Amino acid sequence: MVELNASQLFRDLDEAEIAALQAITCERDVAAGVEIFREGDPGDGLYILKQGWVEISVQVAPDLRRPLARVGPGEMFGEMSVVESKPRSATATALEASRVCFIPCGELLGLIARKPKLALELLREISQRLRESNHRHLEEILQAERLAFLGRFARGIVHDLKNPLHVIGLAAEMACMDHASPDLRLRAAQNVRKQVDRIADMVGEILEFTQPTRKELFLLRVDYAEYLRELREEITPTAELRGIMITLDEPLPPVRVRVDPRRLNRVFHNLIQNTADALPQGGNSIWQVRVKDREVITSISDNGPGIAPEIAGKLFEPFATFGKNRGSGLGLSICKKIIEDHHGRIWAGNAPERGALFCFTLPLDS
Repeated sequence: MVELNASQLFRDLDEAEIAALQAITCERDVAAGVEIFREGDPGDGLYILKQGWVEISVQVAPDLRRPLARVGPGEMFGEMSVVESKPRSATATALEASRVCFIPCGELLGLIARKPKLALELLREISQRLRESNHRHLEEILQAERLAFLGRFARGIVHDLKNPLHVIGLAAEMACMDHASPDLRLRAAQNVRKQVDRIADMVGEILEFTQPTRKELFLLRVDYAEYLRELREEITPTAELRGIMITLDEPLPPVRVRVDPRRLNRVFHNLIQNTADALPQGGNSIWQVRVKDREVITSISDNGPGIAPEIAGKLFEPFATFGKNRGSGLGLSICKKIIEDHHGRIWAGNAPERGALFCFTLPLDS
């Protein structure tokens, strides 16, 4: 059992002062589960726990209490009643058979007047309690934000997976039709394969984004015009499901670049996804290509509302979204990472007579 002079608060009191403190102190035993005081009770004094454990809690719902702290032997509780004359803001309950010392406010304030250093110790104890409470509150806020972020991130991933899964479903239905020709079944199988690869790429890019090291590129020397024509043909079925028509401006410059096609494909998929999100009723995506200073510049614009000023400055930052109910907020960040891995640049703005405009560069193959 802890005596009063062993308490941090009263450690500097001499024998006469401890004797005076004990004279104004009332001790009582409390059975396990019994409330020592309740929220709303008068704040009439300070408690020191001599034996046992006490839980401090608040009512957060009619049938739910939230624990705030646990008090052990030698620690005080109910201390705010000494500095403010307000009702109790929490409930103290004995967790096991305990013995408490109660010191009335009036008598304690008289002792503080005679022993000013006691006031400093009391303030230190209260400050430490507030620090601990703030720390717990901050941890709870961070945990809630983490859970909210994980929820948004999971919804974004599920949303991104829906389109290729839908294409796979349609292709499977076509391949299983009784009157399907061998050529139709072959094209359906190819579509399924492409969408499976796309899903694998999406998952891989998300995993890569969370890794600190840079992934090695598998560069191929490609005819950029032919690459874009084939990619447009691949993306069109998915885009048309969202009402987006893709226009590839011809003629395309006859240039060659060294790229990792599967990773670069992800850039176009993400930008088309952005267009579809901005144009829920459908619209147009226009692809244009030009060559300048040993670089090929690809521009992708739409006829949507454009980029909102609120998001323009942080468009390529991770998890930055504005006015969207879906999406992980990683799409444009992944685009930026892929383009920079190809030693290119990417930027965005609003087209003069259209909506949003995204441009990126790739170095020409020397």
